[in-house]
Amino acid sequence: MTINVREDIKLTNAQIAWRAAQDIADGAYVNLGIGFPEMVARYQPPGRQAIFHTENGILNFGESPAEGEEDWDLINAGKKAVTLKPGAAFFHHADSFAMVRGGHLDVAILGALQVAESGDLANWRVGSKGVPAVGGAMDLVHGAKQVSVITEHVTKNGEPKLVEKCTFPLTGVACITRVYTSHAVIDIKDKHFVLREMLPTMTVDELQAMTGAKLHIDGQVADLVVPTL
Repeated sequence: MTINVREDIKLTNAQIAWRAAQDIADGAYVNLGIGFPEMVARYQPPGRQAIFHTENGILNFGESPAEGEEDWDLINAGKKAVTLKPGAAFFHHADSFAMVRGGHLDVAILGALQVAESGDLANWRVGSKGVPAVGGAMDLVHGAKQVSVITEHVTKNGEPKLVEKCTFPLTGVACITRVYTSHAVIDIKDKHFVLREMLPTMTVDELQAMTGAKLHIDGQVADLVVPTL
């Protein structure tokens, strides 16, 4: 199934990241997946501060340094330069994964190729395109107390990314509880997609046509905020 998506009625990646950041509690220990999810760190709400963790062994890193001021001994799991906040700590990556597997992370926010209505996640694939190995995500999806996804609602080819059943190799089973997309905020509850927020410029029928599984309504659907960034 291929969908034609109007580019003028969707959130940008930055706006999706902003929306996800609004749900992170003050003082939460958070792991952000490589690539797109790293943007979430830019948009912490005023008065709140998350403590960011990276699999390669840093806790409490800060924003990216200015161009030309990078210290390439200080990188995150995506090999991007970071800065340190007061109280930051370094440790072996085995200790980092012990934190993940021990249930010490409050939130993990990851990207996705597909999310199934059961909460299954596929965010890697075999072949020449995409993330070449499942990596630390397989630990994060079952070690973090809450796991969310940020993603476009459909692929560049117009195919739904929210589906009845994943067709790509799975990262984890029944592990995702909330999805922030370019068009909506959707919870996964009792193996169903439950619509919580959507762009006010769309109808439910239009959103359903872009989604590869049934959207359920449980209470009022709020307008998805479109921030000016």
